[in-house]
Amino acid sequence: MLQPGTVLVDVAIDQGGCFETSRPTSHTNPVYTVDGIVHYAVANIPGAVPHTSTTALTNATLRYALALADKGWQQACRDDEALYRGLNIVNGKVVFKAVADAFGLPYEPLKL
Repeated sequence: MLQPGTVLVDVAIDQGGCFETSRPTSHTNPVYTVDGIVHYAVANIPGAVPHTSTTALTNATLRYALALADKGWQQACRDDEALYRGLNIVNGKVVFKAVADAFGLPYEPLKL
């Protein structure tokens, strides 16, 4: 049980939210309280700091972009499990089981 005064930050509100009590908020009215629990669920959190968030995103993802450019997607995915696990559809086939299940589509495991 969460204690009153707990703060929940829902960074996945764009995809439906993480918590039962989540609902989208805005930068102008970012928080609300349910049962003493403070919720922050701004749909576009990076929009408040576009330069900083772009720099952070670039710093976090540049190595993946370079690996893809240098090695091609297949070798890069063989070499890095994070890239491999990010594949959803390859050559028209759903290779990520959760996506296949969510949309009622056939799943085909990918072998690189």
